[in-house]
Amino acid sequence: MEFFIQSAWAESAPADGGGFMSLIPLIILFVVFYFLLIRPQTKRMKEHKQMVDSLAKGDEIVTNGGLLGKIINIGDNFIVIELAPNLEVKIQRQAVASVMPKGTLKTS
Repeated sequence: MEFFIQSAWAESAPADGGGFMSLIPLIILFVVFYFLLIRPQTKRMKEHKQMVDSLAKGDEIVTNGGLLGKIINIGDNFIVIELAPNLEVKIQRQAVASVMPKGTLKTS
């Protein structure tokens, strides 16, 4: 009967390519995430910390809330800024978004 109908033999199992070959796409994905997301974020955090540490009395700053003022007193965690004559606000040091060039308050 084997003459008319051929026997169906199971195909041999493919050779194992190794665990490392299956990890290569995950490694590539992690490297891409590192260079596109993690590294720039840590760089921005480092720059912001350096900027906050270098604040000095008399600097003109913009807060995260959009307030523009001049630093009149600096503490460990808080700073006092003057928004207008006789109008002072106490904010956290970390709430400073950027330091503006001198004379910005006079032009605005």
